[in-house]
Amino acid sequence: MTTLRLGDTAPNFDQASSAGPINFYDYLGDSWGVLFSHPADFTPVCTTELGYTAIVSGEFAKRNAKVIAVSVDDAESHKKWIEDINDTQKTTVNYPILADEDRKVSTLYDMIHPNASTTATVRSVFIIDPAKKVRLTLTYPASTGRNFDEIIRVLDSLQLTDNYSVATPVNWRNGDDVIIVPSITDEAVLKEKFPKGYTVVRPYLRVTPQPDK
Repeated sequence: MTTLRLGDTAPNFDQASSAGPINFYDYLGDSWGVLFSHPADFTPVCTTELGYTAIVSGEFAKRNAKVIAVSVDDAESHKKWIEDINDTQKTTVNYPILADEDRKVSTLYDMIHPNASTTATVRSVFIIDPAKKVRLTLTYPASTGRNFDEIIRVLDSLQLTDNYSVATPVNWRNGDDVIIVPSITDEAVLKEKFPKGYTVVRPYLRVTPQPDK
């Protein structure tokens, strides 16, 4: 299996889930997607992650993004686990957890790293755009919970880049100034695209207010 790289087409699959059979592309439709893996059901770190993702599900929806989790246990186990997640995290899991008993999805997305574990998935995250291209990959060890606020931040950054030809600087947060991509050099185009104006710090570093704010 070749490791997925940025810009690659995300593999499609059919798999059982806590919400019934799922075709990945059909599930995503024309939305962005966030696919994230878990080492196993009824594990403590995963329970907090899945709960928090449910709590901020409205933030993903605002960004036209659908979340979908994957764990290597079966769908019935997932359903029982969801009861625990809802109870302990005081939320309602409203997105599917893929039942990857046969490791089909884990293999397609290279989520099992044998030197870490031969059976459990690492904590992988993939952001996939509406064209089904991989736009972000993250891999955490099984023991470290992910920062889902960061995943939302990256979604914001990617969507700004696609819509407005800007990049986001270090530690950027939604609403902060952004950077004009170096490929835009025509003055007329700059004035049209960035009517709020911009500051030239260096010829290659031009700062402008976030265009959609």
